Amino acid sequence: MELNYNGIIIGVLTFLVIGLFHPLVIKAEYYIGVKSWWLFLFLGIVSLTASLLVHDLLLSVLLGVVAFSSFWSIGEVFEQKKRVEKGWFPANPKRKRKK
Repeated sequence: MELNYNGIIIGVLTFLVIGLFHPLVIKAEYYIGVKSWWLFLFLGIVSLTASLLVHDLLLSVLLGVVAFSSFWSIGEVFEQKKRVEKGWFPANPKRKRKK
């Protein structure tokens, strides 16, 4: 009997990608602000395009996960701004905030 590890590998990689994007959103909002949503949009479009062009199934799936994690992060940047305003996360003292 041959075991297929693709599901487990995809699950672990998805877990790691999502885990990576959480601090990326926090850092992006801290250093750049909500303008960083453009970076996540760009990364999402590039990853989505690459996912369509790659022939390896595992890599294509991973790029798709990165793409949609990037798209999800766009909304999270704006939510992070609200969390900072509530005092749940520190604000960057070197960056002026608009009220």
